[in-house]
Amino acid sequence: MTAALVVAASLAVYAAGYLFYSRWLATRLFELDEHAVTPAHAQRDDVDYLPTRPGVLFGHHYASITGLAPMLGPAVAVIWGWLPALLWVVLGAIFVGCVHDFAALVLSARHRGLSIGAIAEDLLGRRAKRLFHAVIFFGVALAMGVFVLFIAGLFAHERYPQAILPSGGLMLVAALIGVLLHSGRAKLLPATLLGFAALIALILLAVKLDTFGLSAERWPSARSFKLSLLGYGLLASVLPVWSLLQPRDFINSLLLYLGLLAMFTGFFLTGNDFVAPALVLAPEGAPSLFPFVFITIACGAASGFHALVSSGTTAKQLDNERHARPIGYGAMIAESLLGLLAVVACTAGVLAPEAWTGVGGLYHEWGTVRGPVALSNFIEGGASFLTPFGLSAELGASFVAVVVVSFALTTLDSATRLLRYNIEEISQSLGWKRVGTRWPASFLAVAAIGFFAFYTVSEARDVTEAVLGPDGQTLSTVTRSIVVEREAGLVLWALFGTTNQLLAAMTLLLATRYLSRRGKPTWATGVPMLIMFASTLLAMLGNLRDFWRAGDVPLIVVGGVLLTLALWLCVEGVLALRADRRERTQPLV
Repeated sequence: MTAALVVAASLAVYAAGYLFYSRWLATRLFELDEHAVTPAHAQRDDVDYLPTRPGVLFGHHYASITGLAPMLGPAVAVIWGWLPALLWVVLGAIFVGCVHDFAALVLSARHRGLSIGAIAEDLLGRRAKRLFHAVIFFGVALAMGVFVLFIAGLFAHERYPQAILPSGGLMLVAALIGVLLHSGRAKLLPATLLGFAALIALILLAVKLDTFGLSAERWPSARSFKLSLLGYGLLASVLPVWSLLQPRDFINSLLLYLGLLAMFTGFFLTGNDFVAPALVLAPEGAPSLFPFVFITIACGAASGFHALVSSGTTAKQLDNERHARPIGYGAMIAESLLGLLAVVACTAGVLAPEAWTGVGGLYHEWGTVRGPVALSNFIEGGASFLTPFGLSAELGASFVAVVVVSFALTTLDSATRLLRYNIEEISQSLGWKRVGTRWPASFLAVAAIGFFAFYTVSEARDVTEAVLGPDGQTLSTVTRSIVVEREAGLVLWALFGTTNQLLAAMTLLLATRYLSRRGKPTWATGVPMLIMFASTLLAMLGNLRDFWRAGDVPLIVVGGVLLTLALWLCVEGVLALRADRRERTQPLV
């Protein structure tokens, strides 16, 4: 009963945040103008810039920002108990994440649809733009490389192969619908119903044809799945938005809505209560609750990656400036609902306290071990909420697995395009005109993602083995050093959380400067900015301390560079805001 009351209260807080706080942001602070000409109209090219219906654009934006992280982060963060994770997921979204996404979308719509990195030049100067570009390139390439690894892992014969058929089939269905809609041969409603019906049919069929009759030995390798995913990312980056990106994300968003509605409804019907403790201050192997609960949850409450989507693909398709409120603020609430569901699935979806203890594990290994375990916990816990609808455990797990993979794929296709935009902007600022075009930049984007998905590094590890006597008793132990090959993305994954939160803090800094220039109150973006900078810098220092103790040179170097960039940008922001204050207080002559 406690869990149901807590979730019901959380839903009420979400509703109040959208109805009241987002209205104040839209009408009083940013003063959205329905008569303003958006970049989708002013720079329309039907490839990247295209006026889009708000419902369709909401679906694209929501599906793009919602990847693995809103499920993965909260599923890991419950090691500190369900209460800290739930509070940050709900309140962090309303006052930080939603404000961040909304502000990034408005800023881009008022700066010709430029990315948040390019906007930094106007608000903070050329040096700040270069800092943004560097953080964006590293963060997106790393995150998508790891997404490719995780999706390929979920497609493994022994995990969730039933997610392959619906995921691949949806790409073909979406491409067909995109052509029909763009050519005027079909209307949106019947095309949507047809596409969604085809997706549901593919999910049901996949339960019967999960491995297509192939044995584990004949099953495609992880390398094959990685190459296929990178090829899909390339196509999604270069094709016009109407041909694949828009229809796939829109149809896929319907599946996501259905999944959220069904699992939340099922949760209330099952009556499951929390079996996890509300608060665990010092779980084994984990760092301190503050600031790492913020860093771990990341996209479930606030994510710098969302600024890239808002100022990348979404701002270029915004038909009316007033649509920024439901799309920018509203879609982040919808993503936070997924984070809330992940918290509940991993703490109340299991039915006994001893089952929840299996959720444990060393925190510092979550990129390689804890990540897949957390996703499995979410899938199994979410599937348990579908039992009131008569779904078997197998069918329920298949449905949730398809939802998980769909979230990841929609982020992968949009992120590859966003990384292409970033490379184009970097190339243009450096005068590399040939590189800064669609195809070369797309190939470079895919190559960067592929680096983190494929490139391996050697790590030395100490392994302790027991020496057994004739009777099987342990006589002694021997420690020897072995060399382990690991993908570069997984080695550096420990830095993704801080990189992502750093980008969020940087975006809120831009929004604060934007409001400051216009003489508007800055607390709505300034206070979240300070929270994000403080938690990120503390986490970076904590990570560097751990990397130093472990002697992990690659992480020390990359982490040190990111910390330097963060401190540098803080200085740039302080100087800019002080200049605004001096200008406002300067007496008129």
